[in-house]
Amino acid sequence: MPSFTRPISSRLPQVGTTIFTVMSALAQQHGAINLSQGFPDFDAPADLLALLNDATKAGHNQYAPMTGVPVLREAIAAKVNTLYGASYDVADEITVTAGATQAIFTAVAAMVHPGDEVIVFTPVYDSYGPAIELQGGKVVYADLTLPDYRPDWAKVQALITPRTRMIIINSPHNPTGTVWTADDMAALEALVKGTDIVIVSDEVYEHMVFDNARHESVLRYPGLAERSFVVSSFGKTYHITGWKVAYCLAPRELMAEFRKAHQFIVFTVHAPSQYALAEFMKRPGWYEQLKALYQGKRDIFRQALGGSRFELLPCQGTYFQCVKYSAISEEGDRAFVERLTREHGVAAIPVSAFYPKGDDHGVIRFCFAKSAATLEKALERLIKL
Repeated sequence: MPSFTRPISSRLPQVGTTIFTVMSALAQQHGAINLSQGFPDFDAPADLLALLNDATKAGHNQYAPMTGVPVLREAIAAKVNTLYGASYDVADEITVTAGATQAIFTAVAAMVHPGDEVIVFTPVYDSYGPAIELQGGKVVYADLTLPDYRPDWAKVQALITPRTRMIIINSPHNPTGTVWTADDMAALEALVKGTDIVIVSDEVYEHMVFDNARHESVLRYPGLAERSFVVSSFGKTYHITGWKVAYCLAPRELMAEFRKAHQFIVFTVHAPSQYALAEFMKRPGWYEQLKALYQGKRDIFRQALGGSRFELLPCQGTYFQCVKYSAISEEGDRAFVERLTREHGVAAIPVSAFYPKGDDHGVIRFCFAKSAATLEKALERLIKL
């Protein structure tokens, strides 16, 4: 096997293998139920899979347009107009991407210059920091306040400097399940007013907001929409994380810069998937069905653990439930989830992995986007602890 013997100056010297890969591999090694990585263990709608087959048979197997096939961009425009009253030009303000991670990376690559500062909220999804650092930007961390993981806007204001180029937000929030309120969005809108700061709004869990709450997309707020890249995910919405198809919305001036980077990062996205999704989006009622599906799974999960020694934290959205385990163990969260996987057959994610310095508050994250049989089996094991 060849080896490279010269010194390597790493662009990401602190980055190792993502915790999701580590815990999924550990789950597989020990035959554990994988409630760590955020993906469903049930299939996509049968009609959608049939439409994908139809698209391949219809000959949609060559490069799609760099910006995405027109029929899908038209469907996206219709969706956001219906849900949020937002008007986006199909030609110039919507781009289909190879997953949400690529969309976020591309927005950062397009806008962040060496020395620029980008504010992110901790606990933070692990792709944001490396995307910023690879552009030579500086990551600035704003801690969400415990125990309910809410933003402290006075502290965010104090972090803004003349070098602040971008703020990345994520609601509903991974890993905590927190959902930002209208007051939060108004506070952010006031904070950036009159500045050159741009927003990246990661809204991949937009259709998983529970208990009759409303998803406060930046698309509802003109003062935010005018400066925002808004990212959503077909993978999360239609149980097809393996398809890696998402999209980004932005004003034409910002989208022009986004596309300059997009064309050289990925160029285009799997064509048959786009045609299948465009046709499936014509089906009414899906978003409400999705919300009901995951609220039902959340309620089953919480009810089962309610009498256990786990302490349930609030879950207002996403398909993640965070818990404290101090009544069970004094171990650090990484050691606890590894033992939970090896000895009790259920894998979870330590929330310390979402902090740059590994802050450990004794909180772990479970994914409940699983079949009824999987959840029943996992919960049976967890309530015995």
